[in-house]
Amino acid sequence: MPFKQLGGKVTKELISIYEESSNWVDGKFVNLEVTQTSMSFLKMAEIIYRQLSDRSNRSPTGPLPVASFNRDAFLERSEDARFIWYGHSVVLIRLLGKTILIDPMFGPDASPFGPIQTNRFSNDTLRLIDDLPEIDLVLLTHDHYDHLDLASINELKGKVKKFFVAMGVRRHLLAWGIHPDLIVEFDWWKQQDFHGINITFTPTRHFSGRGLTDRAKSLWGGWVIKTSDQSVWFSGDGGYGNHFKEIGQRLGPFDFGFMECGQYNDHWRPIHLFPDESVQAAIDAGVKLAMPVHWAAFSLSFQHTWFEPAEDFVSTALSRNLPFSVPLLGEVTSIRHPAKDRWWSNGPH
Repeated sequence: MPFKQLGGKVTKELISIYEESSNWVDGKFVNLEVTQTSMSFLKMAEIIYRQLSDRSNRSPTGPLPVASFNRDAFLERSEDARFIWYGHSVVLIRLLGKTILIDPMFGPDASPFGPIQTNRFSNDTLRLIDDLPEIDLVLLTHDHYDHLDLASINELKGKVKKFFVAMGVRRHLLAWGIHPDLIVEFDWWKQQDFHGINITFTPTRHFSGRGLTDRAKSLWGGWVIKTSDQSVWFSGDGGYGNHFKEIGQRLGPFDFGFMECGQYNDHWRPIHLFPDESVQAAIDAGVKLAMPVHWAAFSLSFQHTWFEPAEDFVSTALSRNLPFSVPLLGEVTSIRHPAKDRWWSNGPH
């Protein structure tokens, strides 16, 4: 079972498919801007040491509660898109009568092979899947363990009608028993209609890989979800760059934006957004209402407390006049009814 977590192998046949993408260069997928994604052994050793030794306020003092699934509130007929956030990047969306689930990592540990244990801040989150309605569409941004989880995919089997995934991620789902007819791969800027909802895969500045030999052998990105009335953007993981303005120019503005904000440190600045950059990226892309994600589930960076990403995001958003929403885990919110309470100030620290 541990090695099954690695997912599918890269084959010559798959590489021949990846080579058709303009984003595949010299045997791997590349970012739009030159991006340093590797580091020296000494720097890696320093990160591991600090990750293990500096635990000050990195996790809440007690488990973060997750509200029970409110079926009536989530599924009621409404023209307004509704959202539920389950921590980190797990987002459930109800739009145009369809249920969309993004990066369903409900598992207890985001680093099953690493030297650093990354226990989730909330308990028994895999069980949350049992209460969810049928999922019309799962969107997967990339294949890192904190976004793509074997146990979660196993729990979702038989409950999902379709998977839209970053190019290269299909091989993992196939290895885990998902039927090939259910999976569609996306290169950057590819668009596809899904029952009246236009889905577009957008670029980010990041990387991918689940093992020692598959680094950058699948793509990474974000998702734009549009109807004739509303537009939602999920930024995906990645550092600041010119692509945010391009996304806004091509597909914006956006009524709502889920913005990566958390698990950053100075060593990873090219591939993760700091809170001020997250706010700026939202502004660049034309986001009208922004929500920080990629926090409140795991401690993957030694550089900030568990709640600092949200606190700094809100402070910066207020200074830049960017409307924001910061819901409780499991809370049903919408574009018209955002959550403003800084709940982490009252919760376990």
